[in-house]
Amino acid sequence: MLEFHLGTILFQLVTFLILMLLVSRFAVRPLLGVMKKRQDYIDEQITAAEKNREEAEKLVAEQREALETARREAREIIDRAKKQKEREAEEIIRQAQERAERMINEATAQITREKEKALADLRDEVGRLSVLLAAKVLEKELDAEEQSKLVGRYLEQVGELQ
Repeated sequence: MLEFHLGTILFQLVTFLILMLLVSRFAVRPLLGVMKKRQDYIDEQITAAEKNREEAEKLVAEQREALETARREAREIIDRAKKQKEREAEEIIRQAQERAERMINEATAQITREKEKALADLRDEVGRLSVLLAAKVLEKELDAEEQSKLVGRYLEQVGELQ
């Protein structure tokens, strides 16, 4: 049956321990070192990925803010342009009204001048014709002084009729 020899058991135990030390030293430690490096590399990649994600989220937030700022500035520019357009339109209308008033005033003044000139010409013509008529009626020639007096009286009468 089974016999146990203490010498064989001790020899096998010592051989097993030596083998375990050798495997531990030359196989397990390097394998653990490689696994540790691999774990560190993975941790670094995860940390870098998280950092990149945070930076990307930050950039997206900044881009959204910049876009909103650009939209707000565009609205302000449009509003300013509309107000400027309204001011310019009001100024053009005001200038046109002033010009129209000026033209009306000038036309009225010119009409008044033309009327006064026409009346003066008419008075002169009526005075001349009256003198000729009076001269024919009286059949005599009036001298310059009498003619001037007669024209003056007639012009006074014509002025009173108006």
